[in-house]
Amino acid sequence: MSVYTSVSREELAAFLTHYKLGEVVDFQGIADGIENTNFFLTTTGGRFVLTLFEVVSAHDLPYFLDWMAFLAENGIPSAHPVRDLQGRYQRWLNGKPAALVKRLEGRSVLRPTPAQCSAIGRCMAQTHTLGSRFTEHRKNDRGPPWWLTTAEHLIPKMEPSAGILLRGELAYQARHASPELPCGVIHADLFRDNALFCDDMLTGVIDFYYACNDALIYDLAITVNDWCFPDGVFNCELARALVQSYQRIRPLAELEQKAWSTVLRAGALRFWLSRLRDKHFPRAGEITHVKDPDTFKQLLEFHIAYPDLLASVLR
Repeated sequence: MSVYTSVSREELAAFLTHYKLGEVVDFQGIADGIENTNFFLTTTGGRFVLTLFEVVSAHDLPYFLDWMAFLAENGIPSAHPVRDLQGRYQRWLNGKPAALVKRLEGRSVLRPTPAQCSAIGRCMAQTHTLGSRFTEHRKNDRGPPWWLTTAEHLIPKMEPSAGILLRGELAYQARHASPELPCGVIHADLFRDNALFCDDMLTGVIDFYYACNDALIYDLAITVNDWCFPDGVFNCELARALVQSYQRIRPLAELEQKAWSTVLRAGALRFWLSRLRDKHFPRAGEITHVKDPDTFKQLLEFHIAYPDLLASVLR
């Protein structure tokens, strides 16, 4: 959530004439995150987040917004998009697709508790179960084809040892691909900064703009990779709380359990690549925040060195 496209008060006021939200009280850019332009917006009608989509196409946006609305309307704590006066979630602002969502209470956590991890696991399992009723479909555009294309651009800029690691992992993932894994709608980016809490109560999951249809266990692995390594060190208590809470609602199939080590590595690979891309090919912005790619390089090396360590949390 950076600011790449500026919005003036006058432009915002014109945009809001298409909604019944009252007058602007406060408006400020959000510096966290990477992909989109985001603002906190307070009006006399409530508190919202305004997003201008810098990478997401107008073609893909209805999938995300419809999914968010579907979840909110089915009991999942998530930000509901706001319809304009014509009943649409999506509009255009300064040449970019744009949407308003309701701002949720709570804040993200840096060092989660077992209770918070349990809440995330439970919410993810509920979301995966609900996904079978969602009829729209979107492929994962950050999957293996994207890995290969991105790696081709990055390897010339990398240290030789890192390039060797990357090539080796791409080959490993190709050999161990499991297309028969149970699939559904996944968040694909449920990091700590994309969940809000009041104490140990989960008040909202946000930033669904990588959501897609892919392996459900991959979604769980991405989340464990972030939530259960809060200081770069594996925390078994957090991992057990998250995964066991998930399995109380949606037990993992034997095939998923066998793929666990591989998908943990795949999740680390995907975010190592995206952070490397943001580092070496940055986009200009008014406020930007580039995250350290070495976090996920080290995580990938950890999973390679200790392939069976996290298997214990599945039992």
